[in-house]
Amino acid sequence: MPLRPFPSPSLSPFQRLAVTTTLLTYLLIAVGGLVRASGAGLGCPDWPRCFGSWIPPASAAALPPQFDPAQFNPTLMWTEYLNRLLGVSVGFAILATTVAAWRRHRRQARIVWPIVVALFLTGFQGWLGGRVVAHELAAWIVTAHMLVALVIVQLLLWATVESLVADRPAARPSPALRAFGWWTWAATGVLLVQVAFGTLVRGKVDDALDAAVPRADALATVGALDTMHRELAALVTMAVVGLWLWAWLRHGGHATLARTAGAALTLVVAQLVVGMALAGLALPPPAQVSHLTLASLLLGALTTVALVAWRWPAHDAVSPPPAAARPT
Repeated sequence: MPLRPFPSPSLSPFQRLAVTTTLLTYLLIAVGGLVRASGAGLGCPDWPRCFGSWIPPASAAALPPQFDPAQFNPTLMWTEYLNRLLGVSVGFAILATTVAAWRRHRRQARIVWPIVVALFLTGFQGWLGGRVVAHELAAWIVTAHMLVALVIVQLLLWATVESLVADRPAARPSPALRAFGWWTWAATGVLLVQVAFGTLVRGKVDDALDAAVPRADALATVGALDTMHRELAALVTMAVVGLWLWAWLRHGGHATLARTAGAALTLVVAQLVVGMALAGLALPPPAQVSHLTLASLLLGALTTVALVAWRWPAHDAVSPPPAAARPT
């Protein structure tokens, strides 16, 4: 029976759990962006409790004496508190995935160890979340918090792809595919750096808004950080376009590689559109959330492209596009 370009809908229990956990982690990143865009990062001014309680208070009158009633904003408080509850849920999902990996794949280190490392990083991420609150959303620690979340997603994707590959005949990548994978990892590294600069830019924008700078002028106050962020965005865009062309022109018969590279191209185009909307429409909060979410999805797509190049058998081939239809 020929192999299909993508996994069969009949996934194993571990694969379903790994995919669900990965999607939940992406949801948490998107919700984190919503928390930041809504200004709810300090909706609960302490950690891990919220205004000194495990259940948020119902009114300012119910606050413990050490808290200023002026800090109480029910909308911001519940936004941040629900974000924390989702974070706890993701932590338990990663723990369950780790247990499932150990029970079903303990002899397959490529599946077990990424999940184990993701679990340890999740614990560190919880501690780091407390430091974010303690440092009152300092840009450097928010950036670290974001990067750790993205690395956790990458590790979950690694384990998921490895579990899917385990169900297929073993494949050793050709030198050309291995080189393609290395270049994809390089692009992924540049994207991580670009995301870090973007988070720092966002911190500078928030500082400007806190200083009563009009939203339409806030980005202009950032200076060199924003310039570097844009230059790296251009570099990432060129890299993704180049990888897509490389995949179709040199590896078009590898259906999964070609399609995942196409998904990365779609995401980078969408990210460019949202980035232009941010700059041209005075930083609308929905675009800020979309910008962060698309960046995390693009990182996941590039991670998947690299893993597919190295690990996915090329026997799931489809005919490459006709010469006239190929990009020139």
